[in-house]
Amino acid sequence: MNNLQRLVLNKYNFRILRKFSQQCTTTITEPPKPITFLTNQEIMVKNTVARLATEKIGPLVRQMEDDGKIHESVLNMLFDNGLMGIEIESKYNGTESNFMNAILVIEEISKIDPSVAVMVDIHNTLVNNLFRKLGTEEQKNKYLPLLASKWVSSICISESGSGSDAFAMKTTAKKDGNSYILNGSKMWISNSDIADVFLVMANANPEAGYKGITMFIVERDTPGLTVGKPERKLGLKASGTCQVHFDNVRIPETNILGKLGHGYKYVASILNEGRIGIAAQMLGLAEGCFNATIPYTLERKQFNEPIYKFQSMQHQIARIATEIECVRLLVYNSARLLENGVDVQKYGAMVKYYSAEVAQKVTINCIDWMGGVGFTQDYPQEKFYRDCKAGSIYEGTTNIQLSTIAKFIEKEYKQ
Repeated sequence: MNNLQRLVLNKYNFRILRKFSQQCTTTITEPPKPITFLTNQEIMVKNTVARLATEKIGPLVRQMEDDGKIHESVLNMLFDNGLMGIEIESKYNGTESNFMNAILVIEEISKIDPSVAVMVDIHNTLVNNLFRKLGTEEQKNKYLPLLASKWVSSICISESGSGSDAFAMKTTAKKDGNSYILNGSKMWISNSDIADVFLVMANANPEAGYKGITMFIVERDTPGLTVGKPERKLGLKASGTCQVHFDNVRIPETNILGKLGHGYKYVASILNEGRIGIAAQMLGLAEGCFNATIPYTLERKQFNEPIYKFQSMQHQIARIATEIECVRLLVYNSARLLENGVDVQKYGAMVKYYSAEVAQKVTINCIDWMGGVGFTQDYPQEKFYRDCKAGSIYEGTTNIQLSTIAKFIEKEYKQ
């Protein structure tokens, strides 16, 4: 049977299944088509970024972790190579590539240093795309060229009492003539230590609840905006995470991004892309840890045999390699579906949940396979282990993702 025959048969079988489903209480709809291959151009991007990350970021990983910040030379390299404006249109001096390439860039950088990948991910999949999709021409002309060439960005959502429960947001934006006055504080804000511009969620109409939440563009040098000291974290230490405070920060109403009161809607939508980006972080992190570990198992000998030769080791390694491959397919497929206009809310939740789980499993096993040296800072496994934990927390915890997935399953099967 050739491929064309299989295709015809599959479509014929689906027609039979759909006809049968009309007699059932549960409606069966044709699933989105999985698209997981890489084009030659995407392979070239992947290989180029892998080389840049190895040569330009790799030698600085431990120093940046000790310093608690991403070095300027790394930032310059990212901007110079178009990795901070991946989807920004060329007329704004961007690379004008696609979401899949953004995901591949994040994956390859994460293999070397997830801290740098966090910054690249937030900048590209969240902030740049919010400006691209919601900005007025005036806003795009002003900010997109800067974001593509020299400005790092940050997005301010979480507060001390408002994480998964975004409805509890307390930061306010009070109308005053042609301006808004922002007051409040944000916590756990990534990139905030080096950001030049912030997208800030604030409630312009608290009586309306979440329908008052609005997105504002706030530049770093705006009077009343202060950035606190970086948090002392378990991992991702070079990625600055700070509190950001707003004390009577006056913002012109022209700095509203999108529509007044639509901020929550925008964030809920863009986080679907962000979660695929985080999954790419977790994929690259898992791959990087695995790649650093397997050569050791082939060289390290016990009882005159490389430890890789023991069947118990081979089975563990085979299982982990399979789970990494499953994450890769889920990440790539989710990115393809998004590019093809499919609602990826369920897929974004699935890929973020599963990638975080697998990354933790991979790094734990890799440390075990390394033995005592895996517990030291002489090898990268312990850093990957610490860095991966954030994947189950930020941009929606694992439990939030599981609840989202369950809601979709209920909706799909409910009569």
